[in-house]
Amino acid sequence: MLKVLLYETREGRQSPAQWRRSTRSSEPVRWLLRGGEPSRSCWYAFRDRIAPYLEDWNRQVLAQAVAEGQTPAERGALDGTTIAADASRRRLLDEATLQRRGEELRRAKAAAPAAAERPGWMAPTPEGRRRQEERLGRTRERLDELQRRNAGKRSSKRKKRERIVVSPSDPEAALGRDKEGVFRPLYNVQIVDDLDSPLILAYEVFAQPNDAGLLGPMLARLREALGRPLRTLLADSAYAGGADLAAAAAAGATVYAPSPPATGGDRRQIPKGEFQWLSDEQAYRCPRGQRLTYVGASRQKRSSPETVSLQLYRCATEHCRACPLRSRCTPRSDQGRTISRSEHENLSEALQTRMATAEAKALYRLRGRTVELVNADWKTHRKLRRFAGRGLKSARCQVGVLVLSQNLLALLAAESNDDRAAAANHSEIAA
Repeated sequence: MLKVLLYETREGRQSPAQWRRSTRSSEPVRWLLRGGEPSRSCWYAFRDRIAPYLEDWNRQVLAQAVAEGQTPAERGALDGTTIAADASRRRLLDEATLQRRGEELRRAKAAAPAAAERPGWMAPTPEGRRRQEERLGRTRERLDELQRRNAGKRSSKRKKRERIVVSPSDPEAALGRDKEGVFRPLYNVQIVDDLDSPLILAYEVFAQPNDAGLLGPMLARLREALGRPLRTLLADSAYAGGADLAAAAAAGATVYAPSPPATGGDRRQIPKGEFQWLSDEQAYRCPRGQRLTYVGASRQKRSSPETVSLQLYRCATEHCRACPLRSRCTPRSDQGRTISRSEHENLSEALQTRMATAEAKALYRLRGRTVELVNADWKTHRKLRRFAGRGLKSARCQVGVLVLSQNLLALLAAESNDDRAAAANHSEIAA
């Protein structure tokens, strides 16, 4: 059955229902099953049963590839893509609706409503309503978690409480816009593709709509898969935040990525980029040559509940008052121009310096030929545009099977090439 599952996945048939149909219509599948015809429920159960073993199987494939010298597994490219969850994008519940449905289910438990009085969403049988109540409980827990996370954000990024919604059919799924701009429940699939072979070095599925903050977890996944850290990692600007670069430095990985676009700041002011950082003096120099010295530190929330430590540097008031650029530099020259520097800004500056070299630019071009092609192949040829099961565990299983099928094919292809090369070499010696 595992052979059939891997074959069907590569053929773009991702759901157990499709595997069941193939047992009757596909000659390769019938041959692999030796005439067996597992039921649809059997295929679903088999998929769930192999889920805990997929990570270990992928580790074994990678270990064999490294042992055979097919790849040093030291350089990778990271990218993520959003895949639709197996849930409706039109049936999302807010806090008030969730509370109302819970009350209606409790009343129905005490006295079963007549068919004409029963809401359209409510199950007609007591057992069905019991299952609905359990699902609503899980949905409520997920909504409470989202409300707490939203409350922890800074005010400019915080949504109104009534705008926080969740999918009742798949509460774990994140809500966001997919690649086509459709707002829906989805999961974020992250993969690290090997730069020196067709192998995928690591994968993970996250319940969030963007890539922010995922570099650290993916580096941890790489260490688990390879048993050691990765030396070089190519990524896009979404993975080049200060906290991400700090995680990479702690893991011993060198990141190559474009710098994130500048955000915030007053457009009426001279941009921070025109101020020179003096590392020896731990101070800034303004365009007019005046120094901005350290005056204190603060912690600031960003778009997530986590905070970042900022060091504040300020120019003396008398210099700003007499400066001919004061109208463009600071609206309030009586306080002096202030610049903030994050705790990880030295890592961001090192990344900018590294990416300016010709070697880094040539290396970064490999990203478009590796991991981005894998994402395109999965969506176009493997038909991975919507998950065939609900929940984060099911999504991880489906991605794990896809990774295993690709890595096994890469391993077999490399071994076949080695055998042909050895046979050709033997023929030349014999001749």
